[in-house]
Amino acid sequence: MTRIDVVDNHGQFTHLEQRALRDMGIDVELIDNTTPLEEIDADGLVLSGGPDIERVGNSREYLDLDVPVLGICLGMQLIADERGGTVGEGEYGGYADVTVEIDDETDPLVGSLAPETRVWASHADEVKSVPEGFARTAHSDVCGVEAMSNTDEDLYGVQWHPEVAHTEEGEEVFENFRAICE
Repeated sequence: MTRIDVVDNHGQFTHLEQRALRDMGIDVELIDNTTPLEEIDADGLVLSGGPDIERVGNSREYLDLDVPVLGICLGMQLIADERGGTVGEGEYGGYADVTVEIDDETDPLVGSLAPETRVWASHADEVKSVPEGFARTAHSDVCGVEAMSNTDEDLYGVQWHPEVAHTEEGEEVFENFRAICE
């Protein structure tokens, strides 16, 4: 059975990420972001959102564990920052219902979603430019990079929260990530 660890970066929805995966029948553990690398034995990692990129513990090092990683909100920003992209303050701020447009229908994480889908996202901070080797895979009217992927490194990110009920196809994002991890 595929095991996915959710890395707790102190976000308000972290427990919902764990529950969503568990409800899908995935073997899931919630781990602290200070867990030593040698203690991680998962087929994939979800880097949760959180309030501050300075409080991500060992999350940066987890990107080099040679397992697929899905960054959600702050988790995506951390991936972009660590790999050489830019992150900055969003123009539109807090949580909102947003329509995202899928840019790459072949992308293994978001390509199967409807061409336009409603999501729940925070734009207090956001990825301004994707790192080298990454592709922008979704955008919206309020954010130029709503999702990104680097399929060579199996690093993926979404600005929105697939774990909340307001996101229309959130479970499909998690199903696609499970398939990537398998």
